[in-house]
Amino acid sequence: MKYILVTGGVISGIGKGIIASSIGTILKSCGLRVTAIKIDPYINIDAGTFSPYEHGEVFVLNDGGEVDLDLGNYERFLDINLYKDNNITTGKIYQHVINKERHGDYLGKTVQVVPHITDAVQEWVMTQAKVPVDDDREEPQICFLFQLGGTIGDIEGMPFVEAFRQFQFKAKRENFCNIHVSLVPQPNATGEQKTKPTQNSVRALRGLGLSPDLIVCRSAKPIEMAVKEKISMFCHVEPEQVIFIHDVSSTYRVPILLEEQGIMKYFKERLNLPIADQPSDLLLKWKRMADRYERLLKVCSIALVGKYTKLSDCYASVFKALEHSALAINYKLDLMYIDSTELEPSTEAENSVKYHQAWHKLCKADGILVPGGFGIRGTEGKLQAISWARTKKKPFLGVCLGMQLAVVEFARNCLNWKDANSTEFDPETKNPVV
Repeated sequence: MKYILVTGGVISGIGKGIIASSIGTILKSCGLRVTAIKIDPYINIDAGTFSPYEHGEVFVLNDGGEVDLDLGNYERFLDINLYKDNNITTGKIYQHVINKERHGDYLGKTVQVVPHITDAVQEWVMTQAKVPVDDDREEPQICFLFQLGGTIGDIEGMPFVEAFRQFQFKAKRENFCNIHVSLVPQPNATGEQKTKPTQNSVRALRGLGLSPDLIVCRSAKPIEMAVKEKISMFCHVEPEQVIFIHDVSSTYRVPILLEEQGIMKYFKERLNLPIADQPSDLLLKWKRMADRYERLLKVCSIALVGKYTKLSDCYASVFKALEHSALAINYKLDLMYIDSTELEPSTEAENSVKYHQAWHKLCKADGILVPGGFGIRGTEGKLQAISWARTKKKPFLGVCLGMQLAVVEFARNCLNWKDANSTEFDPETKNPVV
């Protein structure tokens, strides 16, 4: 088994998940069976109770596991089905160790972060790496990606970093590779791409006992060769070990950028992988898909009427499903996020401009989607949008809460049951339609 660890530096949220998924896509295109694990250093057992504004959407796996949205990226890019144990959290690890301690498995020894917590992390990783995730139900063959969430230097991530510092010797050098994803900012005042944050981040990583094999630099614009050489010199790696990923029009362009910079050739030599030097048919198909995505001319506009519209990651799976559907029929998706509270009469009284702008977006949409959500706030606006879709015969999809409210709206306005409701909002309703 080959192991690839993806760590992050400078700030979180710079695309570790997309980069890990893209590397997995390249390796899978070479005929390797790939699996993935995401490590989140928070103490929550899982992501199920998070506010969407905290970490984006909660992604639900086939086995019911409620996990970080990065596992959604893995499943979409790699065409695999993951399990709840593919998302490790500090809470899960500590719960596992405490249960063993209560059971007497440590024979009265003092239970400590090192070695008990770090050993538990390594055992979990090695066990989960062998679980089949493809339709053919075969054990992942040679490559295993795992992503350490957060940023190097975070206090809560230290036990995991220490676990992998030890693990690199257990797995042996030819089977373990570390990719460090870092930000190269470009302040508007000078317009110069700054390498110092990356240098400091790599220094911190090395101080903790891990040395990056590849440094993937994220930036808004393409990075200049002089910057690459500077990072190579100060971070003690060869220039070909510095990879650039700038902001692109589509995340599906990322595997192509990585492949163009020789990442396949590097992995073949570094991990002694049995793969060809040339890109496979799968990667060529991927490139054609990315090219087609950028050439689409016909536009389909969908209004997403939700409660968490200030952060697009709150509805990542819904957005991706719509994007894939549009691509399949050669349309470019124009997804308009509408805050459902802005469709309500109370907003018209408080801020008529916001109210009319929201209704203008809704009226010009080709279709309306009302996604899931919790609590009664904003439900009146969702009901207004559903009513508009029904009366104007606009294509409509209600997901989760959106489906509940579609039933409520029909009962109230077509069956004339004015007090119809879901028991989620009114347990005492005389017409509990849901």
